[in-house]
Amino acid sequence: MPTVEELYRNYGILADATEQVGQHKDAYQVILDGVKGGTKEKRLAAQFIPKFFKHFPELADSAINAQLDLCEDEDVSIRRQAIKELPQFATGENLPRVADILTQLLQTGTLGGLFSQILQGEDIVRERAIKFLSTKLKTLPDEVLTKEVEELILTESKKVLEDVTGEEFVLFMKILSGLKSLQTVSGRQQLVELVAEQADLEQTFNPSDPDCVDRLLQCTRQAVPLFSKNVHSTRFVTYFCEQVLPNLSSLTTPVEGLDIQLEVLKLLAEMSSFCGDMEKLETNLRKLFDKLLEYMPLPPEEAENGENAGNEEPKLQFSYVECLLYSFHQLGRKLPDFLTAKLNAEKLKDFKIRLQYFARGLQVYIRQLRLALQGKTGEALKTDENKIKVVALKITNNINVLIKDLFHIPPSYKSTVTLSWKPVQKVEIGQKRATEDTTSGSPPKKSPAGPKRDARQIYNPPSGKYSSNLGNFNYECRSDTLPVLAWPSRSLAVLLSPVQSPEPPCKKPLKIP
Repeated sequence: MPTVEELYRNYGILADATEQVGQHKDAYQVILDGVKGGTKEKRLAAQFIPKFFKHFPELADSAINAQLDLCEDEDVSIRRQAIKELPQFATGENLPRVADILTQLLQTGTLGGLFSQILQGEDIVRERAIKFLSTKLKTLPDEVLTKEVEELILTESKKVLEDVTGEEFVLFMKILSGLKSLQTVSGRQQLVELVAEQADLEQTFNPSDPDCVDRLLQCTRQAVPLFSKNVHSTRFVTYFCEQVLPNLSSLTTPVEGLDIQLEVLKLLAEMSSFCGDMEKLETNLRKLFDKLLEYMPLPPEEAENGENAGNEEPKLQFSYVECLLYSFHQLGRKLPDFLTAKLNAEKLKDFKIRLQYFARGLQVYIRQLRLALQGKTGEALKTDENKIKVVALKITNNINVLIKDLFHIPPSYKSTVTLSWKPVQKVEIGQKRATEDTTSGSPPKKSPAGPKRDARQIYNPPSGKYSSNLGNFNYECRSDTLPVLAWPSRSLAVLLSPVQSPEPPCKKPLKIP
């Protein structure tokens, strides 16, 4: 039996041989014999055998058998190391055999042991077990992750999710969303229901509780990528309209510097595209309409000399209005006569005056932005200032399109826009019609492996014994996080220089086609 020193010496021979490693069969045989040694020798063998396995096909059976002996060792650390490295043997003609072995190990003990450590182990053990599970499942071949194994993972994960920290919730959602059985419509629906349970949508919303706000915000962000034309967001949209919008101004931000109101409105806008049949559609549409009015001011009153009676122009919140107007436009499609039949004549007249005044300031702003960006391409558009201007132009163009729709008689809901913070979906000529997973407003289907996308990390505030870890979760820095666009604005006026800053909207009637 080789000693530790002999194992290291033969490892060095193989490592230094580079392309000629296959010529040192005797050195590899010494490493295989390491499984007959003591604890230290076995631990080294468990690491060294798979590392050089592919270079010695004539010793494949001996190598696999040696690794399997280590998988059944009495020492749990040796077993764990051996099982961890087992997927490296799943290549070529060895794949079916190793897949069967891995499946048996997962079903009979390994997975059960991992989840047992997650549910009952100390914090450090729990943390390592979750990270091991989230990392290693992605490396297993399809032959190993059978339907039965995935069902076991889902069942055990539901138990764990009864009491998790934010980071744990993120990891488990990545694990579950990567399972083949949950890539179907019914599978995605299961995940949405799982997130809805975590979001606690049955409870009354408490806007003054940062944990409550945080939980809803982050759970919703986890659910958004799952929605599609066949997996509806109705339950979440209803909760936002009924519980959150009426309390928007009193929300307590869980993170300093975060515009919590804009974050909520962005989530509502993203979900509104996939809202199904809503039980109280007219009531909730009215709540959304009322909130939209708060951000669409009336024109300032004029004094006798024609000047503004007030000291300053109303502030136009472009970022907020884009979200609210888009959400209203999406839900309005389901009740197209809302503005004409559900509102009285005075209310409708008031709304059109607000739309008209907002559109005046909007068109001045669009003109100034186009002048500021004129002739700029490539690297020039990548500066922070020009990135803000580009996004501002997207926002204002979106609002302009939606306002034009609402000025039709009767109001129209046919135009489509891409929200300013979402990537534009490019469709090649002759490309097949998008599937339910790539419809407008829904992110394209991803490979199961690896985290997502604008991978916004999602967070469910913890409860129970792990609630002390609340402050350990970090919001991910999002690429679409830009200053809230409003007018008048000193910062935007500076960005537009040397182009003249937008002048106050004129008070002459504006014809909108």
